[in-house]
Amino acid sequence: MKKRLFCYLFAAFCAAVVLPSCGEDEPGPDYTQAIEEEISGDYKGTLAVTVAGAAAPVTSQNITVSKASATAIDLTISNFSFSGMSLGDVVLKNCELQQNGDVYTCQREEELALPDPVGTCPVASNITIANGEVTVTLDITVPALNDQVVKVVYEGTKLTGTEKTEAAILSFTFDTANEANACVIEQPVINDDKTITFRVNADAVEADPDMLKGLIPTITVSEGATLSPAGGVATDFSSNVTYTVLSEDGKTTATYTVNAPVQNKQMKFTFDDGWTEVTETLGSYLTPNPADLLATSNGGAALIAESLGGYPVVEEENGYVGKAVKLITCDSRETIAGSLMGIGVTSGSLFTGKFAFGDGNETIEYTKFGVVYASKPLTFKGAYKYTPGTPFINGKGTGSMITGMNFEITDDIDECSIQAVLYEVSSGTETLDGTNINNSDKIVAVAALQDGSAKADWTMFEIPFTWEEGKTYDKTKMYKLAIVCSSSKAGDLFKGAANSTLWVDELEVIGE
Repeated sequence: MKKRLFCYLFAAFCAAVVLPSCGEDEPGPDYTQAIEEEISGDYKGTLAVTVAGAAAPVTSQNITVSKASATAIDLTISNFSFSGMSLGDVVLKNCELQQNGDVYTCQREEELALPDPVGTCPVASNITIANGEVTVTLDITVPALNDQVVKVVYEGTKLTGTEKTEAAILSFTFDTANEANACVIEQPVINDDKTITFRVNADAVEADPDMLKGLIPTITVSEGATLSPAGGVATDFSSNVTYTVLSEDGKTTATYTVNAPVQNKQMKFTFDDGWTEVTETLGSYLTPNPADLLATSNGGAALIAESLGGYPVVEEENGYVGKAVKLITCDSRETIAGSLMGIGVTSGSLFTGKFAFGDGNETIEYTKFGVVYASKPLTFKGAYKYTPGTPFINGKGTGSMITGMNFEITDDIDECSIQAVLYEVSSGTETLDGTNINNSDKIVAVAALQDGSAKADWTMFEIPFTWEEGKTYDKTKMYKLAIVCSSSKAGDLFKGAANSTLWVDELEVIGE
């Protein structure tokens, strides 16, 4: 009876407890699937290094995690550096993982052999990986630095493999509508060597040197890329500024240097400051401001403006930016000038200088082109549009007031003229006029629009000055600068088409 009870109790115990076989161990963890599918790969993030309590700037960094075994990983930080020392790749090998739900960790201490002059260092590492995010902390004791502790903190996100690889600044501009950027007179140019250059108004900077310290750039970079320092914020451009672009995948960087701006003199006419009434012998007329620098052919047309149906130069409300100037070639065959002198067209002209009625033997001598200019001109810029008129009147009429004037009409298509001319003078009163502005031997440099044909929409131009053969700029000499715009290119020869219309705006000469 007792023997049967013992056997029963023993069988019940064996049914409840499975005893291991002799010589067999419990199977260890196997993280192969998690390591291969979730953990291994490239990570993009930031690296913060602190040496003896002093933090270095946070940098962008990629790391690589790869499988070492079913339970361990290798972790590589490429091109690691601190305190100006480049240590190459730092590799933590065979980091045994511990799992807690979706979180995998590794904590250990080891001796890490680093290149000279650092040498072998004790390192305490702590790795945490979860849901595509990794955090790595390293406490590196450096005997070569009197056992100072270098603390490294890395935080990154696993890349998917679809991230973009390009790193480039695509555009770099200053919004001149923003008052902070008002001194910028030429938008930045991104050069092939990854330098960025631009120009500012020397007079504005001289009046307020701090203007360069608060410019606000608008910067566009490659899709997905990041920029450091950021655009869209006030930045000190009084000295060179370096920008770094990091591609979306974190593997490509590009460095751009924005050079401190070139400071140039600027002569600019926006035509937004209203018009001034001028009273001369022939009558009163309006001229755009500043009236001490700008003049028009309105002075010559004042006597016949009523028979012309209006003045040849008027204000245009809808300019390229704000307001503009509208120049019209008027049909003057039926006016007093047409009847007496055979002047069939009166072209609209705008110029720097003044209209001096009676100062000369004929009307084209009344246009005194140019104002004193104390810089070397570099570029002539502006905006225009143009509509040729009809009919084309080919020169002065023949006949008399008694017999009547006859005017030759041709099928020619009219063209406009826009140019800037630098010429040498011996005094401030010396000037070129309509008879010699295109052929004087005093001319030193010219920037002339080559395409005077029709332009239905506002068209920007930017023309470098071309120096006459054998001529150079001499800062010891005196010069005048004449900006001359005409609705008929040959208007000075009384050739042009009735109702040819030229609009000009934002005329500007940049000089050094």
